[in-house]
Amino acid sequence: MHTVVKMITKNELIDLLNRDLSLEYAAAVQYIQHAAVMTGAQYGDIIKELKVHATEEIQHAITLADQIDFLGGTPTVNVGPINVSSDNVKMLEQDLAGENGAIARYKERVDQAESLKEYALAQQLRNILAMEQEHAMDLQSALGK
Repeated sequence: MHTVVKMITKNELIDLLNRDLSLEYAAAVQYIQHAAVMTGAQYGDIIKELKVHATEEIQHAITLADQIDFLGGTPTVNVGPINVSSDNVKMLEQDLAGENGAIARYKERVDQAESLKEYALAQQLRNILAMEQEHAMDLQSALGK
């Protein structure tokens, strides 16, 4: 079953990419905070992984900002909502929810970019999507899912 892509304008795509950018900023901050406050020897490996995720989210933000600028928009400086907790499992669940949201958004964004014949943007978004899926797999593994 193939879903129909609602046609959007370039300006609408820029607005959506700016929303994505604000959420990438938030993801990086959330990962940094979670890695810093998570405790317990059994979380040592995932803490290291969260720090890697944070740097990768910053790279996603840089890529999105460059693409927004290339499309004629102004990259946002707004930071999306950040989830915090004092419970390790809850932190990982928050991170996984964020990654699952990003995966859904980027799948849609790839289709939207292609509908506007912005194939290079679509490829950049696919690269981000692949990394977000890796993050989700890491978090699912850490949660035993």
